[in-house]
Amino acid sequence: MRAETVGIIGGTGWLGGALARALLDNALIAAERLFLSNRSGDHPLAASGAHLLADNQGLVDASDIVIVAVRPEQFKALAINASDRFVISLMAGVPAQAISSATGARKVVRAMANAAVDIRQSFTPWHCSVELSASDQALVQQLLECVGTASRVPTEDCIDYLSALCGTGPAFPALLMTALMRQAVAAGIPQDIARQAARGVVLGASRLLDETEPQAMIDSLMAYRGVTAAALQSLLAADFEAMVGRAVQAGADVARGGM
Repeated sequence: MRAETVGIIGGTGWLGGALARALLDNALIAAERLFLSNRSGDHPLAASGAHLLADNQGLVDASDIVIVAVRPEQFKALAINASDRFVISLMAGVPAQAISSATGARKVVRAMANAAVDIRQSFTPWHCSVELSASDQALVQQLLECVGTASRVPTEDCIDYLSALCGTGPAFPALLMTALMRQAVAAGIPQDIARQAARGVVLGASRLLDETEPQAMIDSLMAYRGVTAAALQSLLAADFEAMVGRAVQAGADVARGGM
């Protein structure tokens, strides 16, 4: 990565902290060039050699790249001047124009990571409405790919939609696993067995789908016209895909609503 200094506002929270650790573990930045905001000024990340600052403006002044990793509702109280800084926002629902107006930053990237940053398996879409140099684009990719994979999307509206699709992280599979477990228990399966079975379905399928085209898998299983086909047909008859679409759209509507 280019030899800039990087500051992460919210750098000791779950998202900012995961990104900070990944940057250091992957040697993308030297610890002495990493600045993290922390109200108490005390955190285990300080042992890495990264700088902990209680003052957000002090962090901005020390950094070439400022990453904002705070909750959206905390943004209004941030009050920083980043007029000559490259700002990357990891906040859902806060438009780039609002960030630019509040901070003075001209180059604002919006990105949406999810809880899988903890295991460095997040898919993080990002968007910037101003023209970026090839070097700047590569920089954003490197920063975000240290916690998984990343892709630039064509519009900011895509970020709002993907906040609901990708940003939900493990919420959808967790809901599926919980539903499978509870329905098994209701059918008379002992709870410990139901938990194992539901967990095996979700985790096993995730590994299979890493190597298999999902529609091809569905078509193949439907072709057997057996137990799996009957279960899938029941979901399809209940308009499962439209239900998922409505759920994602509901989240996207909240993201588009802004702060």
